[in-house]
Amino acid sequence: MGEGDDSARSPLVDNDKFLKDLAALFESPKGSIWLTHKRLTHDGQDTTMKADDGSEDTREYPCLLRAVDGVGTKLSTRVEPGQLDHFYTAYGALLKSSMSALRKRDKKREKQRAEELARRKKRLAEPVIVEGAKRGAGRRKRQRLVKAAIKQQETKKRLEEREQGRAKRIEELVHAQ
Repeated sequence: MGEGDDSARSPLVDNDKFLKDLAALFESPKGSIWLTHKRLTHDGQDTTMKADDGSEDTREYPCLLRAVDGVGTKLSTRVEPGQLDHFYTAYGALLKSSMSALRKRDKKREKQRAEELARRKKRLAEPVIVEGAKRGAGRRKRQRLVKAAIKQQETKKRLEEREQGRAKRIEELVHAQ
């Protein structure tokens, strides 16, 4: 989906329909919504670069608002400069009324997950020392330690391969641009 792909663009709707559809998006029980605001400068012609002579651009530009829910709903509207105050009043009221639906972050659970991840990394970094008798008393302990050492080596190898794959994908993305 490049910049010239019309299927990736959402059709422009009027401001009232945009607000109504956005309210419906906010009422969905779960999911994320991405909102973007841009100054719309494209008028269908080639853009010319102006010399920097110190003069300011006094033209007023329309604003483009987009809402995407990541599932397939895409909304766009164009707000003209004269209607901006009226639109933002309604838009702000909609956002404020929808804030109560936001879920508060569960910081306690996030902290537990971070601590568990830190414990795993620490355990992975510590070498497993295989001790105990090969025969007789202590054999079971030694066998468990040998298994733990093998498992730790396999886990380290998998993590290393995953990191190499991730680095390779990032490198491919950088070269593609």
